[in-house]
Amino acid sequence: MSNLLEPRSGAQTDAPAGNGWKATLRRSVGLFNDFRVEQTDPARFYTALAADSVGQLAHYTAGETLEGTVLLDVGGGPGYFRDAFMDAGATYLALDADAGEMQGAGIVAEGSMLGDGMRLPVRTGSVDACYSSNVLEHVPTPTAMLDEMLRITKPGGVVFCSYTLWWGPWGGHETSPWHLLGGRFARRRYQRKHGHEPKNRYGESMYAATASAALRWACAQRKAGNAEILAAVPRYHPWWAAWLMRVPVVREVLTWNLLLVLRKM
Repeated sequence: MSNLLEPRSGAQTDAPAGNGWKATLRRSVGLFNDFRVEQTDPARFYTALAADSVGQLAHYTAGETLEGTVLLDVGGGPGYFRDAFMDAGATYLALDADAGEMQGAGIVAEGSMLGDGMRLPVRTGSVDACYSSNVLEHVPTPTAMLDEMLRITKPGGVVFCSYTLWWGPWGGHETSPWHLLGGRFARRRYQRKHGHEPKNRYGESMYAATASAALRWACAQRKAGNAEILAAVPRYHPWWAAWLMRVPVVREVLTWNLLLVLRKM
């Protein structure tokens, strides 16, 4: 599988880019510091992540810009990403399966829709970019969602999907690190300690997503001529840590969050 993850000629990596976005150690430290207050100050974390996402997604587009891009955010949630993408010139559409999540920032953004990520209510080949951040671990059949993201993207368009890996330190979300002893155990422990269920309930709204499953899917799409793999990297790591994805088992633990970027053929 490792040779299939090598970018093709002309494909980009997460090295410093022409649009100013860089996967540097300083960026990684900044995002980690923001992540530490994700539960208590979600606006700070998600606003910072949205700004970073604009640069990172543009890094894989023609001309390294989102100007004029029609973009669907699968699992757009409370809308923290809307302003960042629109300020970059994109036409922003968002889908979420939870009406409550869509109001998390106090508003339901224009262009938002309620729907299932595994059955996107969008025409085939109708968006320039399909983006999803930290959603794939919340669907029972991740490859079905990836299939849908690729389906609705235009030929030449970009699919950008990142998600939290189960065997990493944050794989159980608020039940971490006890998820490493089993998702159901961690869920029961959380309920006993806090007197209520966690927001992310293993087996219902959170699943054991792995890097290997998505990489196999991506390689199958490449072999079939459906897509080109532009990147398979640890999303929040510095660019020089991309080698982690080439080491089975190690990548499941140390990558933390996998970013998969494809260009539809």
